[in-house]
Amino acid sequence: MNHTYKITGMSCEGSQVKINNAFNNIKEIINTEFNLKNSEISIRMSSHISVQKLQKAFVDAGLDYTIEMTNNLHHVHKHEEHKHHKTKQKTGDIITSIDETSCCTSKYSKVIENKNGIFYCPMHCEDDKTYDKFGSCPVCGMDLIEETKLLQATQYTCPMHPEIIQNKPGSCPKCGMDLVPIDPSEENEKKIYQDLLKKMKIATLFSIPVFIIAMSEFIPGEPLADVMSQQSWNWVQLILTIPVVFYACWTFYVRAYQSVVTWNLNMFTLVGLGTGVAFLFSVGAMFFPDIFPDDFKTSSGTVHLYFEAAAVILTLVLLGQLLEAKAHSQTSGAIRELLKLAPSEAILVENGVDKVISIHDIEVGNFLRVKPGDKIPVDGEITQGNSSVDESMISGEPIPVSKKEGDKVISGTINGVRSFIMKAQKIGADTLLSQIIQMVNDASRSRAPIQKLADTVSKYFVPIVVVISIITFIIWSNFGPEPAFVYAFVNAIAVLIIACPCAVGLATPMSIMVGVGKGALSGILIKNAEALETMDKVDVLITDKTGTITEGKPSVEKVFALDDSEAENLLQKISSLNQYSEHPLAEAVVKYAKEKSVKLIEVNDFEAVAGKGVIGSVNENKVALGNLKLMQQFDIVVSDDLKSKIETEQRLGKTVSYIAVDGKALGYVSIYDAIKESSKRAITELIDRGVEVIMMTGDNNNTASYVAAKLNLSDYIAECLPEDKLNKIKELQSQGKIVAMAGDGINDSPALAQANVGIAMGTGTDVAIESAEITLVKGDLHGIAKAKTLSREVMKNIKQNLFFAFIYNTLGIPVAAGVLFPVFGILLSPMIAAIAMSLSSVSVIVNSLRLKNIKLK
Repeated sequence: MNHTYKITGMSCEGSQVKINNAFNNIKEIINTEFNLKNSEISIRMSSHISVQKLQKAFVDAGLDYTIEMTNNLHHVHKHEEHKHHKTKQKTGDIITSIDETSCCTSKYSKVIENKNGIFYCPMHCEDDKTYDKFGSCPVCGMDLIEETKLLQATQYTCPMHPEIIQNKPGSCPKCGMDLVPIDPSEENEKKIYQDLLKKMKIATLFSIPVFIIAMSEFIPGEPLADVMSQQSWNWVQLILTIPVVFYACWTFYVRAYQSVVTWNLNMFTLVGLGTGVAFLFSVGAMFFPDIFPDDFKTSSGTVHLYFEAAAVILTLVLLGQLLEAKAHSQTSGAIRELLKLAPSEAILVENGVDKVISIHDIEVGNFLRVKPGDKIPVDGEITQGNSSVDESMISGEPIPVSKKEGDKVISGTINGVRSFIMKAQKIGADTLLSQIIQMVNDASRSRAPIQKLADTVSKYFVPIVVVISIITFIIWSNFGPEPAFVYAFVNAIAVLIIACPCAVGLATPMSIMVGVGKGALSGILIKNAEALETMDKVDVLITDKTGTITEGKPSVEKVFALDDSEAENLLQKISSLNQYSEHPLAEAVVKYAKEKSVKLIEVNDFEAVAGKGVIGSVNENKVALGNLKLMQQFDIVVSDDLKSKIETEQRLGKTVSYIAVDGKALGYVSIYDAIKESSKRAITELIDRGVEVIMMTGDNNNTASYVAAKLNLSDYIAECLPEDKLNKIKELQSQGKIVAMAGDGINDSPALAQANVGIAMGTGTDVAIESAEITLVKGDLHGIAKAKTLSREVMKNIKQNLFFAFIYNTLGIPVAAGVLFPVFGILLSPMIAAIAMSLSSVSVIVNSLRLKNIKLK
C-alpha cells in the first residue's frame, strides 16, 4: 500500500537522506518517494504504519521534523480507525500513553492523542512548535497556553494510577477505584489560574508588611521605631522577602536563567536582573555594610535596603501574569463556543427501534433521529421528515433554514420544532464543525507578515534596554545629586523593570486569535493569518458565476430535441453521461432524469473536457454535452436553426448545453440557476469600498451579459477556461494589484491557489475549499464584504496594539531613566515601573478582546 504524508521542515535533498536513514529501522517501509515542492513523502509499506511511529523515528534520529497525514489519506483510513476504536471499546482494552520521548508533536498527533494537553507559546516564537507539558517558552519565557482540544471521546483515568486511560467510565483494574474524566482544557486553564492566584496571595501577604516597614519613616510619629531598631526591622524585611523570591516568584528567576543560557533574552531577563540585583544588594548590605560607600548609607550608618522594591516588583509582575492568564482564557472563547455545539449523544434508529448512543459510536451510513430542539450530531442528509434548522452558529445568519428530504444538515446546528431522520455521511474529524475548529486552531497560531516588525524589535530590545540601564547608572552616579549612587541604582533598576518586550510580542497574535475566532462564529473560516492581513489590501475581486453569484442549485427547465420523439432518448444519454460528473449542472440533469423516471445506463470512455463539457460512449453512440467550444473541438455539425434557438434561451439568462450524438447536434438542455439575493448588495458594497469586481464564467456571452446586467456589473468575461482565470489573475498581479478570487468548483482551484487570497464558497467542492485561504460557510458574496470588514478591523487593532506597545516603551524607558528630573524633578519608582510594565501586556490583550464586539455587516 502507498500512503502520502506532509513533512514540515523538509527543504532539500539532504533532508531526504536524513529521513531515509531515520526510517531504516521500520521494517514495514518498502520504499519512499519525495516531493520537495509540496514537502510531501509517498511511502510504500507492507502494512499500515501509525504516524506516531514515523514521528518517533524522527525524534530518535534527532530530526526536528513533523509528519502528518495528507487529507486524502485521513479520509481513506477514517473508517478503519473508527472500527478499531470500537473494537477496543468492546473488548475493554486499556489505552496507555506510549510515546513520551518528544516534547514536540505534529498536528496529527494533536488530534489523535492529545493525552496530556498540547501547549504553545502565545507569541509563536518558534512558529508552530508545541509542547506536551505546561511550562514557559524557552525563547520569550511566557507561560505556554494549552491548545483547545478538538472533538474527541471523553477519556477516563484513575486518581491513583494516572497511567490508566480508558474510553468509558468504569473501575481501575489496579486498585478498583472509580475512573474519573480527564480534565478538559478549560479545567487545565482554571488550574493554571488557581496556581497563579495562590502564589499571588502568598506574595501579597508577605510583600505588604515589607512595604510598610520600608516606608515606616514616612508614617507620622514613626511608631515602628518604638518597637524595634531599624537594624532589627531590616532582618524582618529579609525574612518576609524570602518566600516571595524563593517560592511565589521563583519561576521568574528560572526563566531569566534559561533566557541567558539560551541567549533568548526576554522580559524575564530584565525582571530577574532588576529584582535580583536589588535583593542581592540588600542581602550584601545586611551582612557586609562596611564595603559600601557612604553614598549608600543613611544618617544612622545603615545601608539603604531595597527588599521592598524586590518583593513588591515581583508581586506586581505576578499580578500581571495573573491578569494575562485570565485574559488569555477569553481569547480562545470562540473555539470553546464551537466545541460546545458538539452534542455528546445521538439517537440511533436500528430495525425500527430508537437507541441512545455516544456520538463517537456513530458510523457512516447510520440512520439517526433528531428530535425538536436537539443538536444535529454529525453531518448528513435528511431521509425522512422536514424541519427548520438554526445554522446561525455556523453561518452567522440568524434566520432558521428550511430543510426537507434530501437536504444536507450540519453537525452542531439546532433542529427546530419537527422531528426527522437523517443518514450519517461525515463523522468525527470529517464533519464541518471539526474542520472549522481545526482551521481556527491552526489560523490562531499562524503568523501574519506584520509580525516580522515585532520580531525584529524584540530581537534587539533586551540588550538595548540593558545598555540603557548601564548608561543610566553611569550618568546618575557621576552627575546626579547626592546620594548619587542611590539615585543611579534606583533609576537603573527602574529602566530594567519598566521595559516590556512582551507587549510588542503579543500585539499581533492576540488580535489574530480573537479575529479568527470572530470570523468563525460569523461563518468566515480563515486558514492563516497572512490571508487575514492580505484581505484588507485586496483591490480586485474575480468571481465565478455558478454557485458563487448564483445559488449553485441549477434546475433543468427543458430538454429540447430537433426530433420531438427523441427527447426522452437524449435525456437518458446525457443523464447517464452526467452521472460521472460532479459539476452542479451535471447533478441537475441527473436529478431531472430521476424525476422523469429515466433509467441511467452504463457509459464507456467518459471524459470531462475542462471548461467545455463532457463526452463518452452510450449504447455505442458517441455523445457530447457542452458548450459551442466543445462542438467546435470535435467538429460537430450544428444547424443554424438549433444555434438560433439556443441563443434565444441564453439571452434569458439560461445556461444551455448542446447535445450531440455521433458528430451531429440533435438538441439542447436548458438550465436555470437563480441569482442569489445577496449578490447584488454585496457587489455594490465592494465596489463602493473601491474593490474592482470582475465576473469570469465559462458560460456563454449571452448568459453572462444577462447576469451582469442584473447585478449592474460592467466588467465581465464570458466563455472562460480555467487557465483564462489563472492568466487574468497573473496579469492583474503583474500590474501591482492585490487579487482575491471567489469560486466553488474544481475548475476554480488553480485560480484560487494563484490569487493573493483565494475565497471558497462553503457550498462548493472539497478541492476548492482546500485551495482557498478563506472559506465562506454560507457561500454567498456578502461573506466577502464581511471578511474585508473583519480584516480591516483586525489590522487596525494590531496597529493600535503595536502603537500602544511602542509608545509605552518609547516614553516609559526615558522617564524611568530620569530625563524629566532636571526640569520637573520627577523620578519613577521601580515599583510604579513594575505596575506599568504589568499593565502594558494586559492592555494589549484587553484591546484585542474588543474585536469580539465588532459588527460584521
